[in-house]
Amino acid sequence: MSAYLILGLVLFLGIHSVRIFANDWRDAQVARMGELRWRGVYALFAIAGLALIIWGYGLARADPVVLWLPPAWTRHLAALLTVPAFILLVAAYLPGSHIKAKIGHPMVAGVKVWALAHLPANGNLADATLFGAFLVWAIADFLAARRRDRIAGRTYPVCCWTRDAAVVAAGLLAWALFALWGHVWLIGVKPFGV
Repeated sequence: MSAYLILGLVLFLGIHSVRIFANDWRDAQVARMGELRWRGVYALFAIAGLALIIWGYGLARADPVVLWLPPAWTRHLAALLTVPAFILLVAAYLPGSHIKAKIGHPMVAGVKVWALAHLPANGNLADATLFGAFLVWAIADFLAARRRDRIAGRTYPVCCWTRDAAVVAAGLLAWALFALWGHVWLIGVKPFGV
């Protein structure tokens, strides 16, 4: 397995874990550096980590270490389970839905669902490492974020049920576009094998 994948995961998930493990330190850095500069440093680490993940995962896929041979039906299960992941992703960016109000952090919840959906359908060591790392991170981050919300008494405003309908419709459309065309273009794998 590629060391670049591991380094990328450490950088990307590490910078995204600062609020989980060192929230006071993060707040001190934001106060010291300013919000804009902190975001710049954060973005540099995240982009570097993501680039290393992509590169390392590509290298690992070229020389796979097989852990198990997933049955063909797990690909269809993964495709189906990513439907709620896309809906949650949209809910994170379209405020005012009951989904956002109930879940609080739908982006992180969506990452959990995405990672969990892909674990049984991919049997290589690099796959287990990538999706397993994101799943563990998403669980920890979701719990930490919800705890911060409870401590702060934070709630998320709700607009109306039509906002939920828009979230679901946009999520389904994004899922369909990605499942039918985007996944094979970006990843090289057709989720439905067609």
